[in-house]
Amino acid sequence: MTDHQQLDAWIDAHFDEEVRFLQELVKVPTDTPPGNNAPHAERTAELLAAFGLAADKHPVPAWALEEYGLQSITNLIVRRRYGEGGRTIALNAHGDVVPPGDGWTHPPYGAEIHDGRLYGRAAAVSKSDFATYTFALRALEALGAPLKGQLELHFTYDEEFGGELGPGWLLNNGLTKPDYLIAAGFSYQVVTAHNGCLQLEVTLHGLASHAAYPHTGVDALQAATRLLAALYAHNDVLKTRRSQVEGITHPYLNVGRIEGGSNTNVVPGKVVLRLDRRMIPEEDAAAVEAEVRQLIESTVAPCPGVRVDIRRLLLAQALKPQTTNAPLVQALQRHGQAVFGEPIPTSGTPLYTDVRLYGAAGVAAVIYGAGPRTVLESNAKRADEHLVLDDLRRATQVVARPLLDLLRA
Repeated sequence: MTDHQQLDAWIDAHFDEEVRFLQELVKVPTDTPPGNNAPHAERTAELLAAFGLAADKHPVPAWALEEYGLQSITNLIVRRRYGEGGRTIALNAHGDVVPPGDGWTHPPYGAEIHDGRLYGRAAAVSKSDFATYTFALRALEALGAPLKGQLELHFTYDEEFGGELGPGWLLNNGLTKPDYLIAAGFSYQVVTAHNGCLQLEVTLHGLASHAAYPHTGVDALQAATRLLAALYAHNDVLKTRRSQVEGITHPYLNVGRIEGGSNTNVVPGKVVLRLDRRMIPEEDAAAVEAEVRQLIESTVAPCPGVRVDIRRLLLAQALKPQTTNAPLVQALQRHGQAVFGEPIPTSGTPLYTDVRLYGAAGVAAVIYGAGPRTVLESNAKRADEHLVLDDLRRATQVVARPLLDLLRA
């Protein structure tokens, strides 16, 4: 039996334990908002300690949390040092998730298993990869092969709000500096690039008045209607800007939230829009923001008496394709095909992730973990999110094998 086959066999033998570990993680809510995620980190650290894995705890101070409207974050780093020399490889997954919402047929925090699927919020994105990475590490160390370098687990809690208080906090405060990164993803492709994202809050100020005397007010909602039409029409322009990255098509602008008015008999004096502009890797973020701001301002300018304020909520850079991640990409593809019995292609994704923060810090990074072929298949961020357990088992084997290749002494 080869060393790689021994890794596979250890993971098979301990898979029930891996599933129980994931169930315990899913049972602790991490809804963001409100973002009270320190209790989950404490539970994770407790479970890791039972495996002999000590987690360094890095709480984010209250002053930093307040700016984002979050309640608590404790990021975790497990550091495993082997022989002298070698690389430092980090494995990162995020524990924060959007609230479950309605429509579930299985309890969102029940972690129930039905027909080979584990159901629960974050079962697929991305508490699943807390399990993938923990048990890949355990399998590697159980093999007893001579190793050199360092392996780190980064379990962080700010992906939903942009990552600056998650991996960004660890990197910016000098708490880690890996050479390579594998971050939470899906099992059937190695993701090597992703979109960026600009989020803006646009406030239109008019003048409220009684609906019986509309001429005494300034209708902010009429201006908002004009602006919405212009923003959606802009998508026709964006569709002509094609990305050269496989899996990514073109930029897109979405208005995700609208608030305004006070009552049916009042001319609306204020309307607030929140928009999301996805940026392909080829775009310049500063130029994109300037373009969107100019579009908003020029559209509202002809509306008499209306003033517009624009506030940036998020600017997440795209992850551009790298050449330095080739050893990770090739190893994951090679072992992925061996385990899954089919080619594992590289791809981009229109999502944005925390991986961009590692990439900006000079870390060679890829996205790979436990999950289906598409986000939609797992119902991620929707009701009845679930993970096919066989994908978890095989993804753990795929991750463990390259760790051995890259850390072997």
